Amino acid sequence: MTIQIIRTYTELMQIQDYLDRYKYLRLGGEVGRETFGWERYINQKFYRSSEWQAFRREIIIRDHGCDLADLDHEFGPGENVIIHHMNPIDTGDIVYQSRYLMNPEYVISVRDRTHKAIHYGDESLILSLEYSPRSPNDTCPWR
Repeated sequence: MTIQIIRTYTELMQIQDYLDRYKYLRLGGEVGRETFGWERYINQKFYRSSEWQAFRREIIIRDHGCDLADLDHEFGPGENVIIHHMNPIDTGDIVYQSRYLMNPEYVISVRDRTHKAIHYGDESLILSLEYSPRSPNDTCPWR
C-alpha cells in the first residue's frame, strides 16, 4: 500500500523560502517517462478549453504573476507561465473532473524551468535563475 502525499496551496504558502517551496513540490520523476501516452489528446483539448484558460488567468492573478507565488520571482514579459498541478493528474482526472483538476487549492503558477525542475528533480534549473546584483558600469563592455 502506497501512502499518497496531498500537496496544498495553503501548506505551500506557509513556506517562506523559494527553494523550500520548490523542495515541497519536487516530484523527482524520470525524463521521458510517459504520462498521458496515446491519450495525450485528452489533456491537450482540456488545456485549450475556455474554462481552463479562465481558471489559469485567475491563478496567475492570485499568485501575483510570480513563480511559486514568491514576490521576489516575477515572471518576465512573454515568459511561458504554467499552472502546475501540485498533485499529478491523469486522464481519469480530466474525464471525470476530479477535485484536483480545477481547484485553486491544488495548483500554483510556475515558470517552464521551475516546472521541469519540479518534475525531474533538477534543482540547478531554478538555481540558475538567481540573478547577480547590478553594479556600476555593468552594461558597458569597455569599462
